[in-house]
Amino acid sequence: MVLFRSIVFFAGFVLITLLFGLTLAIGGWIMPLSWKEGFSNTWSMTTLWWLRATCRLDYQVEGQENLPKNAAIVMAKHQSTWETIALRHIVGGRQSWVLKRELMWVPVFGWALATMFPIAIDRKAGRKAVRQVIDQGTEYLERGHHIIIFPEGTRTAPGTKGRYGVGGALLAQHTGAPVIPIAHNAGIFWRRRGLRKLPGTIQLVIGPGISTEGRKAQAIIRDVETWIEATMENLPQKP
Repeated sequence: MVLFRSIVFFAGFVLITLLFGLTLAIGGWIMPLSWKEGFSNTWSMTTLWWLRATCRLDYQVEGQENLPKNAAIVMAKHQSTWETIALRHIVGGRQSWVLKRELMWVPVFGWALATMFPIAIDRKAGRKAVRQVIDQGTEYLERGHHIIIFPEGTRTAPGTKGRYGVGGALLAQHTGAPVIPIAHNAGIFWRRRGLRKLPGTIQLVIGPGISTEGRKAQAIIRDVETWIEATMENLPQKP
């Protein structure tokens, strides 16, 4: 039954993404920003509703009050595809995501992403990619965007952690923007690989803002990693 429900979800997810993706890919270049935000948020909410309806997989958010109204740098744990969908709705507002540039080449989905002010980096470019995060991130923060970053860079299995990259922390050092850390256990329900989506409730915790004014990047990312990984230890690790 879990596999069947997961297949039904996937089929609907593709259709939902095609519908909203084509709308943004075609009209996103001329739409007012508020319209694009609305379409993206509706895509996220619709997908989360469909996930709950088909796979009985829901979520709970703790610490919503920690999200500032002004622009901030959001650094989240990366375990699955779920958070790449859910954070669009949970964080809300104007967003610019730091993502690998290969995603921009995905038909429809990548075309839609291109209209949403992404920071699309070549992860093999080293310092050049970090410079891009700082330069574009600074510009988008000044425009009032939240910058969404997965500091580990790639998805990690539950119970493990990757190396926390310093790019987002260098952006914070440069701009003084607060960093909002996010931990969650989506990976135990929606794994990195495989079609099955297990029923249950994903727990997501938004931490208090980490001050960055006058601080070095290494100290900032150390605080982010310490908070996220300590919070992960207190979240359920089984469905």
